Amino acid sequence: MRKFLVIAPALFVLAACGGSNESDSPAADTESAASTETASAQPEKSAGETSFAKCAACHKVEKDAPNGVGPNLHGIVGKAVASVDGFNYSPAMKAKGGVWDEATLDAYLENPRKAVPGTKMAFAGINNAEERKALIDWLKEQK
Repeated sequence: MRKFLVIAPALFVLAACGGSNESDSPAADTESAASTETASAQPEKSAGETSFAKCAACHKVEKDAPNGVGPNLHGIVGKAVASVDGFNYSPAMKAKGGVWDEATLDAYLENPRKAVPGTKMAFAGINNAEERKALIDWLKEQK
């Protein structure tokens, strides 16, 4: 019964909001236009940024953001492997050497443990080549 007392007023409020599509007042038109402008002001996420959501639990990309479980990936494309200050890399990653170019990132993102046997990264990888490319392209923009 208590749930009904809480839910019933909310349902009445929602029902009152469900009027016709045509507004009866200029204020309603202004509110509608403002909400449309706000929605269009927020750009859609790119495929690469959407894919990065899989990485965001362990990695950051914002400049000067602290390392997390994984190193900060700001400016990673073109950066030397195992070179983010303050991150404790695995011996395997330290021994890898080289630079995080597109080909190296592609191989690593496809299968981290195959690309760097002994890596601490627990992520299984991204099988889809187009998704990897979109992610790498997005990472290139993060500098």
